[in-house]
Amino acid sequence: MDKKILSVSILGSRGIPNRYGGFEACAEELGARLVKHGHQVVVYTIDDHPVKDDYWQGVKRVLISNPERSLGTFGQFLYDFHCNRHSRKENFDIILHLGYTSDSVWYWLWAKNSVHIVNMDGQEWKRSKYKRPVRAFLRLAERLATLRSRWLVADSVGIEKYLLEKFHVPVRYIAYGAKIPGSFSSDNLKDYGLSPFEYDLIIARMEPENNIEPAIEAKIASGDKEPLVIVSNANKYKRVLKEKYGQLEAIRFMDAIYDKVKINNLRHFSRIYVHGHSVGGTNPSLLEAMACGCRIVAHNNPFNGSVLGEEAFYYSSQSELTTFFTNFSTGLYDKLIEWNLQKIRQEYNWDAVSDAYERLFFDAINSK
Repeated sequence: MDKKILSVSILGSRGIPNRYGGFEACAEELGARLVKHGHQVVVYTIDDHPVKDDYWQGVKRVLISNPERSLGTFGQFLYDFHCNRHSRKENFDIILHLGYTSDSVWYWLWAKNSVHIVNMDGQEWKRSKYKRPVRAFLRLAERLATLRSRWLVADSVGIEKYLLEKFHVPVRYIAYGAKIPGSFSSDNLKDYGLSPFEYDLIIARMEPENNIEPAIEAKIASGDKEPLVIVSNANKYKRVLKEKYGQLEAIRFMDAIYDKVKINNLRHFSRIYVHGHSVGGTNPSLLEAMACGCRIVAHNNPFNGSVLGEEAFYYSSQSELTTFFTNFSTGLYDKLIEWNLQKIRQEYNWDAVSDAYERLFFDAINSK
């Protein structure tokens, strides 16, 4: 018989409310909905998060020291260590691990009386920014995540197939979600010196596998006058690209924007939204672009294809993307926009995603 109330903790994100990215959005949306269903939910959160409240929308926030601010990447391992050590004392029914890269090495610390479920994200070891020893470690970390997990979660059908074939452990496909904004306003575009539908847009982390430089070269080759706006985090790769292309009128670099209203307006009023991600599963930024009614041109790979299907245009080379910049036509995209919005309503919405997680939690508990 199903337990009516579950105690659930969510590890692996920087915490809620979301100020950072996809895992944080998942923790925020899932946690709040589970609480509405009567469950007790804890989300581990970095102690330098701008919000300090003990609870957010009924979800308990446990603040954990954030060594990343002083130690860099290694600090992520210490943060996950402290989250896992704290969770051992709490006797949670379910512990949901968002990601494995800095968490799975502590599998021997995972609470023995809790059911562990890991969202495996993408194939991190494929990322070109990592050198060979790091990739080898990430392959090991991926395997370690399977040792104490009751279930693995794949956010795309491609990742689900890969995990089933490689590890032969229970895997369930559960996508990310997105919200369709209620309205849009072009007013804040003035803050960025932009006009509606007179710029193209990329929103992505500055990593080579997101194909940002080929998109820049494609824009330059097209001779198109509409600027390509690139919204991204700051890192060494961004500094290199800014030094190389920052003086060109056709290329505009912007810092990451965490105001949801502003970033959604920026998406909606873009002429073309270029999604160059080539590694990983269902990318949250792609779903958000779909939810904002963007005209999407995506890198041609199975991960993007499994989400967009026939409701986007694809490019496999820089020259093909140049053609899209050169021969833009609004009419080609109108039906695709509506079909993508329908996908968000029916499949990639947070209510459906949260219901799927809740079913998985009960299935995992009942299979103990």
